[in-house]
Amino acid sequence: MPPQGLEKLTRSLSRLPGVGRRSAERMAMKLASDPEGLVLPLIEALEETRRTVAFCSRCGAMTTVDRDPCRLCTDSLRDATTICVVEDPSDIVSMESTGAYTGRYHALMGKISPMRGDGPNDIRIRALVRRIKTEGIKEVVLALNTDIESEATAELIAGILKERGIRATRLAYGIPAGSGIRYADSVTLDRAIRGRQAL
Repeated sequence: MPPQGLEKLTRSLSRLPGVGRRSAERMAMKLASDPEGLVLPLIEALEETRRTVAFCSRCGAMTTVDRDPCRLCTDSLRDATTICVVEDPSDIVSMESTGAYTGRYHALMGKISPMRGDGPNDIRIRALVRRIKTEGIKEVVLALNTDIESEATAELIAGILKERGIRATRLAYGIPAGSGIRYADSVTLDRAIRGRQAL
């Protein structure tokens, strides 16, 4: 039986996305084996993050506590009439890495999930509606994931937007670059066919 502190660290690490129990155990053991070289810098980094990093009160992107709204919300060169709706702040980072989108963002901080007990009031849909009313939004790009819960969330938001006469669009889906048709699932192939473009 590992010491209580090590077990507690393992449990904490296993709560991180993509970290299973075995990986968490290995990380905890490595941290415990080098407290000066690994643990102290990690504690300092975590404390600095806790002190200085926050979510933008407008869009939900990660920002610093002294910059709210964030630079994406205050940049006058960005298209202020378009909002890209994503599930999590990390999705904003992914979208920005492409350089293809130049509008504003809105992170829902989750999705509708009856299994977890998360309904429309548990994510930032009301905040999105407020922004549409006050910011003169003309188009909302729904950039949600493709699982069932995300699809249900997108459908709900699309219905709300339709009632308000706001144009709703979705990201195109297709076969990933460098992949083959034989590796794509039927839903991806169906969307790729329906979303085909002229050459």
